[in-house]
Amino acid sequence: MTDQTMTPEQEHAFYAEDDNQTPQGPPARRRARLSDPVPVRLPPEVLEQVRTLALADDRSVSSWVRRAVEHELNRTA
Repeated sequence: MTDQTMTPEQEHAFYAEDDNQTPQGPPARRRARLSDPVPVRLPPEVLEQVRTLALADDRSVSSWVRRAVEHELNRTA
């Protein structure tokens, strides 16, 4: 089942089993730490759209916003 794309619910059920919690392959190294937090205020309706899209992508709001910023930086480069 690990070779297929799983929904978050399927992942949860898969990793809930003890046999599927054994690490595989070499250890993953964390990326370099991020910079200091940047506070950003959004209108409530925009924030709700961001939350909806982040949830649909199975990402945190912060991760979704970082990806959107990186996309815009790459687009204008």
